[in-house]
Amino acid sequence: MSHWLHWIDLLGVAVFAISGTLMAYRKHMDGFGVIVLASVTAIGGGTLRDMILDLPVFWVQQPDFLYAILVAAIITILWLRITHKFPYQTLLIADAIGIAFFNIMGLQKALDQDTGPFIAIVMGTMTGVFGGLIRDVICREIPLVLKGELYATTCIVGGLLYVSAMSLGVPDLPSMVLGMAGTLLLRLGAIRWHWQLPVFQGSH
Repeated sequence: MSHWLHWIDLLGVAVFAISGTLMAYRKHMDGFGVIVLASVTAIGGGTLRDMILDLPVFWVQQPDFLYAILVAAIITILWLRITHKFPYQTLLIADAIGIAFFNIMGLQKALDQDTGPFIAIVMGTMTGVFGGLIRDVICREIPLVLKGELYATTCIVGGLLYVSAMSLGVPDLPSMVLGMAGTLLLRLGAIRWHWQLPVFQGSH
């Protein structure tokens, strides 16, 4: 199981690195800027999670995460140089896949530390959204997490699905798939149909 979790984690890092590289391309950054933005997007949330949980930072212990970032960034750069197009929809989809992976992986890591379901869901949400938040702040964009469409809420729903499935005795892997699928589908639906939570309306 741990072997599969590691590969899922690597895939999540690679997908978030792609979204960071796409944003760097949009902002006309140089090669160093691309790597920096891809890296903070990919490992920012997990780094914060590990620091809060007082754990060794995951990418320091396992440098293959950094290799995954480099490979994902280079492949994305080559693809962009061939197409010369910025696919904003691809950025949103890559970001959605990234938060789905990182949400459940962060939640599971918190559960492994006996934090309890509520704190684990908070840690999962933080892992999923914080890297993208840093990316958008660096690029002077309104962070996706602060825009109207459902974003962090999708992590909470996915986390609740995962925790609920585990409490009903569903095995680990199907529970993880359920949580990831719930997060991803809800986020993709929000992108497609602009689902939002009710917001305060200013007085007129």
